[in-house]
This record gives sequence, C-alpha cells and structure tokens, in this order.
Amino acid sequence: MKSRPIPVTILAVLSAIAAVFAGIHLLQSLGILPYVIGDAKFRNFNLWYAFMWGLMVWVWVWLFQMLWRVDKSAWLFLAVISAFNLILGFTALLGSGTQFSDVSVTVIVNGLILAYCLLPGTKEAFGV
Repeated sequence: MKSRPIPVTILAVLSAIAAVFAGIHLLQSLGILPYVIGDAKFRNFNLWYAFMWGLMVWVWVWLFQMLWRVDKSAWLFLAVISAFNLILGFTALLGSGTQFSDVSVTVIVNGLILAYCLLPGTKEAFGV
C-alpha cells in the first residue's frame, strides 16, 4: 500500500467538502432546501439542475475514494471535475434566479481545489 502524502490527503478532504456542497445544491434544486437571498427565502424545483448536482455528488464521492487510495489517474480527473464544477456553478447563475451567494462557497472550494491540484508539489505526489 502506498503512503498517502499530505497534498493528496488535503485534496481528498476538499473533495469530500465539495461533495457535501454539491449535495446541498441538489437539495436546493429539488425544492427541499430554500435558496436564501437577503431575508427572502424561496424554493425552486428544477429537474435538470437536480440531475446535474446529483451526478456531481456521485462524482465527488467517487473521486474522494480514488484520492484516498492514491490513484495516479485521480489527479487529472480531479482537475477536470473541479473545472467542470466551476462551470456548473456559474451556469446556475444564468438560470433560475440563483444568486452568487448561493453558489459562492462551491465556487471558492472548487477554485481552491483546482489551484491546489495544479501546484508542483501536488503533481509530484501523484508522479505527474
């Protein structure tokens, strides 16, 4: 069994956090959790966003497992998925009245994951 370097452990924890935020967005798109804008709260059902965020939950959990096992292909997959999730977060802003405050934490976490993933020490940990 390979030892897990610190950068890989940090990325695994960040991917677990991203999975939790994707789950929150899934519940918001199903209308279970409300969107909060200032003092106003409203619920909105959007099946397409629910499908996309549900897929992202599954992908983040699977990616966490790959990172925890120090799979070499996890590095590239993590970079692609975090970039895709950034695009998905910004796309949500264009759609159903979502405010930046609803997706800001997700965008920040995914930006941190992508930036940390591209650091030389992280690439070295994966042998890239």
